[in-house]
Amino acid sequence: MGNETIGVYEDNHQGSTRRKTTIILSLLAPILIFVFFVVMGNILKENSKQPEIQKRARPVLAVMASTAISDTVQLKVNVQGQSRPRTEIDLVPEVGGKIVSVSTKFISGGIFNKGDVLYRIDPSDYQVAVVRAEATVARAQQVLMREESEGAIAKLDWDDLGGGKDATALTLRHPQLLEAQASLQSAEADLENAQIRLRRTAVTAPFNGQVREKFADIGQFVNPGAKLGRIFSTDIAEVRLALSDADIARINLPLAYVAESRETAPDVKLSATIGGQLREWDGKIMRTDAAYDPLTRSMYAIAEVQDPYGVGAANGNFPLAPGLFVDAAIDGKTIENVIIIPRDALRPEDKVYTVDAEGIATSNDVTVVDTNPSRAVLLNGIAAGDLVIVSALEKAQISLTFRVLDINDPTKILIEPKKSEREKKKDKSSDPLAAAKKKVVDSKKSYAVAKKEYAQAKKKANQAKKQKKKKKKKKKKGDADKKPEGEQSVDNKDASKSKTKEGAN
Repeated sequence: MGNETIGVYEDNHQGSTRRKTTIILSLLAPILIFVFFVVMGNILKENSKQPEIQKRARPVLAVMASTAISDTVQLKVNVQGQSRPRTEIDLVPEVGGKIVSVSTKFISGGIFNKGDVLYRIDPSDYQVAVVRAEATVARAQQVLMREESEGAIAKLDWDDLGGGKDATALTLRHPQLLEAQASLQSAEADLENAQIRLRRTAVTAPFNGQVREKFADIGQFVNPGAKLGRIFSTDIAEVRLALSDADIARINLPLAYVAESRETAPDVKLSATIGGQLREWDGKIMRTDAAYDPLTRSMYAIAEVQDPYGVGAANGNFPLAPGLFVDAAIDGKTIENVIIIPRDALRPEDKVYTVDAEGIATSNDVTVVDTNPSRAVLLNGIAAGDLVIVSALEKAQISLTFRVLDINDPTKILIEPKKSEREKKKDKSSDPLAAAKKKVVDSKKSYAVAKKEYAQAKKKANQAKKQKKKKKKKKKKGDADKKPEGEQSVDNKDASKSKTKEGAN
């Protein structure tokens, strides 16, 4: 009986040991699996680590630049206009008749002098009128002489017969004398009028000039006021120049301006291309129009060139002919301490791009005073000595770094930008020894991290194992105390039966 009890006890002890082992394995398995996966994950992560993605370095662009300078400039206004003669008229006769003579100078483009007879109208009728007027004058003179004689005789008769009384005006024939004098004056006036009309049969030039157009010729009958031709004076040529409000401010020209003298008037240089060469004329602004042009909203200034067909002609033989389209450069105000840059450096909306000492481009708002095809004059916005970009540059490229070249000598580099950190890093990585050292360091770091994670996981697993063991022992002890003895004997019997079966087998 005692041996059976011992056998049963041993079987129970072995069963409990197996159960403990099973429980321990079931607890350790997830922990070991977790540690295994952590280690394998780190290994796979290290082996499958993606190469560092590096963006391709942007090539450094080169731009042309020039240095802004400070200087004193005289502003100029460049406008355009069309030349015209100051005096131009239609040549018309004052008397009617048939044209009997035309001057050889009176042709299109012909040049004439003041007093030259250009047309001659048939004077026959006007000569007859002069003769008649002369006869009327002679009769009036005869009547006047007769009245003067009769008046003298009447005075003598009154002195003899009047008895010392005063004679009346009628007695002395004063009214008759006044009538005779009036008739003589009228006849003389008619004679003068006839002579004037006779002289007007010869149409003379009122000034030195040139013929623009010819409308009538010999044999043609014309009435008073009919157009014989169009002529213009060659003493002064004018050019009307349209000035905007900004142009007026540059040359400081007041409204309703009239020059006191030619010496004090503003200078203007007129130019035009004739025969493939540039010709120039010197002029003066003598006055402005009385009002603004309502269509163009501009003020017209009148520039004059004296003797454009003589002394004032370009190169001595190129006159400022009417209708010639010319460019005008007017001298304006003088401004000191302004910034001058190349015209190509001025961008739309009055902006100028500059570069600093590191080659970084910036945009600057400037105040423009004057521009021409070669330079721009600025009042503020940038300082003297700044490098302004002359090359074509898009607005989106502002704040980028550029290599700056001299506009006057492109082989000369003004600014060489420094290498970026990415480029420095790339240069270091290009060394194979440095790359190998970096890999070793990274591997050691990965191994240390994995080892630390494994230690932490093992520690947590041990703590969890101990806690489960304690809980299990407490549970078993409580179950043993609660079991009745009958159940224990039944268990022993079952255990002995199972042992017997095993032995038989």
